[in-house]
Amino acid sequence: MCPVYQIDSLFVTTKKNKCLKMFLFFYIFAIIAILEASAASINEVPKIVGGSVAEDGQYPYQASLRYKNRHFCGGSVLNERWVLTAAHCLSSFNDTSIAVVLGSNTLDKGGDVYQSEKIIGHPKYSSILIRNDIGLIKVDKDIVFGDKVKPIALPNENFGKIDYPAVLSGWGTTSYPGQTPNDLYYIQLSVIDQKLCLNASFRVTNDNICTLNKRGEGACHGDSGGPLVADNEQIGVVSWGIPCARGRPDVFTRVYSYIDWIKDHIENKN
Repeated sequence: MCPVYQIDSLFVTTKKNKCLKMFLFFYIFAIIAILEASAASINEVPKIVGGSVAEDGQYPYQASLRYKNRHFCGGSVLNERWVLTAAHCLSSFNDTSIAVVLGSNTLDKGGDVYQSEKIIGHPKYSSILIRNDIGLIKVDKDIVFGDKVKPIALPNENFGKIDYPAVLSGWGTTSYPGQTPNDLYYIQLSVIDQKLCLNASFRVTNDNICTLNKRGEGACHGDSGGPLVADNEQIGVVSWGIPCARGRPDVFTRVYSYIDWIKDHIENKN
């Protein structure tokens, strides 16, 4: 099982005292991955996550989080100063080290760059159980909205629709293993029954939401922190899954479970 869709040497090397911890972390989850994926064929590597290249401005809320000009996670614009992402995307960084790029579908050019002023991971985030995997970034200046940069709405109620279409967008790899694509991709996913979601792993709680498409379609490295959207509201944040698109559920943080926590921060003018 891959608890974070994008954590690599970029983060491990940021602090020496984290190296052993991260090694043990991935070793444990590598063993778990073998056990939990035993029902799936290990010989077939998915050729593609099954997405399509997004049109320019199609997902104006989409954010690219970068460190030293390298994309590592996705995010979504909530208002003129705040971006929503996953807590695991923030755990290796200080308040001012992340660049947030908005308004471009390509990683190599275009877009407006904002620097992080404050990063906030959920106080109960667990990197072992991968719970409460949600975080916020406050940027250093007001985001300029336009045709290619717009906020996404938060959910007004807890999402409970079954086999319902939702869209995921991001720069996750289109194969596993693979390289980060230059273009923004999107894919239509199907939200599954919560009972099936809970059965996916002992780590899953009612604060998660799951999607499942056919083998060869789903999230992958680099999609972490990105938005899952249904009915023009963000219902999920990419959290973890068995990489990649192997016919097992992708697990998202359920946004509605944290709506009060989110609003307490983004509506605070201080």
